[in-house]
Amino acid sequence: MNPPDNGPSFLPGAPIDRTTWEGWRRWCASRKTFVPAPVVTAEEFERKTKRQKYLYNLYRLATHSSLPIDVTPMSERVAHAVLARVEDGAFSHKACTRGGIMVNGDGAQGKTETVCEALAVFEETWMALNNYMNPDAMPGTRDLVAPVAYVRCPVKATPISTCQRILDFYGEDYKGMRLEDLVRTVKTAIVEHATRALVIDDITRLKLHREADQDVLDLIREMMSMPVTLILVGVGIPTSGLLREGRRDPKTQDWIYQPIKDRGRSPNSHAASQHERRFQIVDLDPFRYTTGTDTSAWMEHLARLEGHLRLLNDTTGMLTGGDMPEYLFNRTGGVVGVLEKLIQHGCRRATEDKSERLTQELFNQFTVTPGDMPDLDGESGEQPKIPPHKPTPKKKPKGRNTVFDDDGPAESNAG
Repeated sequence: MNPPDNGPSFLPGAPIDRTTWEGWRRWCASRKTFVPAPVVTAEEFERKTKRQKYLYNLYRLATHSSLPIDVTPMSERVAHAVLARVEDGAFSHKACTRGGIMVNGDGAQGKTETVCEALAVFEETWMALNNYMNPDAMPGTRDLVAPVAYVRCPVKATPISTCQRILDFYGEDYKGMRLEDLVRTVKTAIVEHATRALVIDDITRLKLHREADQDVLDLIREMMSMPVTLILVGVGIPTSGLLREGRRDPKTQDWIYQPIKDRGRSPNSHAASQHERRFQIVDLDPFRYTTGTDTSAWMEHLARLEGHLRLLNDTTGMLTGGDMPEYLFNRTGGVVGVLEKLIQHGCRRATEDKSERLTQELFNQFTVTPGDMPDLDGESGEQPKIPPHKPTPKKKPKGRNTVFDDDGPAESNAG
C-alpha cells in the first residue's frame, strides 16, 4: 500500500507563533529548513508537463514569499551587541543587576529578525552546555527550560496587559490576578523556567512618559535585578519616554539626552535616568547611498537577493546592472523590509505576464503600501517611511497603422 501523499514539500506547516514557548522552539528548530525552488531555465520549464509547470510556479511563489533576511553590516553590529550583552549576563556569577539593551530603528528595518536570530544562536549554545535541561531544576524534577522568552507589547498596551503577554509565553494562568500578583508571577516564571534573556518587542507601544505607566518602569527595574537580560525593541526609543528626551548628534551619530526636568507628582521622577544608565541603546539603520562604502554594501545586498530569485531568465545583474541600484534605493529609501516587498510583488508580476524579468518599467506599475505590512502598528510609528510613487499602468502595444495598406485590386462587379 502506498503511503499517503502529504502534498508538495514547499507547503507551509501550521503557523508559528514565537510569543509562546512551543512556538519559539518550533521557530528555532525550523527557521533554516526551507529549501528554495531549484533554478530552472526557460527551456527546461517548457519541457515540463502542464501539472509540473503549475507546481513549479507555486514553488517559486513560496520561494519569493520566503526571501531570507540577509545579514547587513548594520544588522551584524546589532546582533553582536545583543549577543554580547546576553552572554555577559548569562555567564556572570554575580548577584547584581544585569545590564539591558534597547534596539532602536524605524519600521521594517529587520530589528525583530536580527534580535531573534541572535538569541536563537545563544539558546542553542546554552541548551547544549546544560545538556538540554533546566540547570536550576529541583532534584527529581524535569522543569520546563526556556532560556529565551519573546513577547510583543499589545497595541495600546498597559502594565497589566504587558505582564499577561509575558505569562502567555510560559502558558501560566493569570485569571483574576491584580497587577501586584501579575508582577510576582512574572518574576517567579522567569526564575522557574531558567530564562536568561527576555525580549519585549514593540516596546514603544507603551507610553511610559505618562504617570499612570510608571508601574511598567518599576516592573522592568525589578526584572533587571534578576538573572535575566532584558532586550527592548522599538521604533523611536530615544524620543518615546523610555529614556529622557533625546536627539541625535549629526557628527557622532550618538544620542544626546536633555537634562532631567521636574515631573511634579510622578512617583518616580528619575526612572528614565535610571533606565538610561542600565540600558545600552543600539540603532539598526537603513542602507545609505552617499559614500563608496555605502554604495558597495547596497550593491552586495542586491547581488545576494539576485541569487534568491527564481525567474526563468538569468537573474545575474537584474538588480545590480545599470542604474537599477539607484532606482531601487530611491523606491525603498534603503529599508530592507520595503525592498523585500517590492521584489516579491515584482516577481509575481514578472511570472504572471511571462516576462520573467524585473525591470524599472515593471516596478513602476505598482507601489508598496502600509497594507503590505499589516503587523506594524501605524499609530505607534512602526510603519516605515515609504518613498511616494505614482504607479504607471503597463504600456499596451501600439496597433499597426493600416491606413496605407494595399489591399490588392478591387473585385470586379461584372457579371
